[in-house]
Amino acid sequence: MLNFIYYPISWILWVWHKAFAWLLGVCNLPVDTNPNASGAAWALAIIFLTVTVRLILLYPMVKQVRTSQKMSELQPQIKAIQKKYANDRQRMSLEMSKLQKENGVNMAMGCLPMLIQIPVFIGLFHVLRVFNKMGKSSGGLGYTVAQTRNSGNYYFKPDEVRSFLDARLFGAPLSGYISQPKEQYAAFYPVGTYHPQDEHSLFVAILCVTIPMLLISAVATHMNARMSINRQTSAAAANPQANVMNKMMLWFMPAMLVFSGFIWPIGLLFYMLANNVWTFFQQRWVFKLMDTEEEAELQAKKDAKRASAPKVGQKPTDQTKKKKRKR
Repeated sequence: MLNFIYYPISWILWVWHKAFAWLLGVCNLPVDTNPNASGAAWALAIIFLTVTVRLILLYPMVKQVRTSQKMSELQPQIKAIQKKYANDRQRMSLEMSKLQKENGVNMAMGCLPMLIQIPVFIGLFHVLRVFNKMGKSSGGLGYTVAQTRNSGNYYFKPDEVRSFLDARLFGAPLSGYISQPKEQYAAFYPVGTYHPQDEHSLFVAILCVTIPMLLISAVATHMNARMSINRQTSAAAANPQANVMNKMMLWFMPAMLVFSGFIWPIGLLFYMLANNVWTFFQQRWVFKLMDTEEEAELQAKKDAKRASAPKVGQKPTDQTKKKKRKR
């Protein structure tokens, strides 16, 4: 149904994995010779898939930040319009649109990055989960170990599926997640090599990798939200609706990330971490750029005012006298 999302996501991931597998020297080696190097290649592929998506979204993301800042600055005028046309919703909407147009605010452009990132997140979540097709719960397709390890996954061929399933980071498979059904654990080992006693060590490894990554992602999400909120004007921050949204961004979203993390594959957490790191540095760059532009604009206004002012000791011209008489 959503193949138009799954295939492009899997293709970008495939390209980056090929590149990093070659760079790390694990291109043609069996995974069991160096599972951590193979895991690193897959993790880097996921991180650079994130970089690819964020580069594509760089321009609309910058527009989104500018739109948010501009809307924050326009809060006094927005409140005035809301108060003036409280009983006329249609006129209020027209005046809001007019205000946004006059100030170069495009709300649709502000929403575009989120509308694109949601399907990317869903697509990557699905692709990573479908590497393991065992069982019928949690998205499983009822495959056996042999069927799972000898079937493809969108753009990935069976040998690449086996590479992903066998890859490890600190002993944890990248498609593993805390609430994963135990029946799926056998897919992480070559056919016939999995033993029930491996279940405990595998679960502990998944737990030990997932929990720190979830906590780091939650803190990073909170800090990015705080950086954005600190840019709001006092008028915008005083808005009741904005205040609710700010609290959700600061506390609810990080908390939801932690509590929903038990269903997230480890590979998806690399996406979240990379996304948060990118957001942090992008926001700092955009805010600095906006501050520089604002300072340059203020300086230009000062220079223009200084240039039009009469010099010290200079006699007023006829034009200046006329202006004074008019006053």
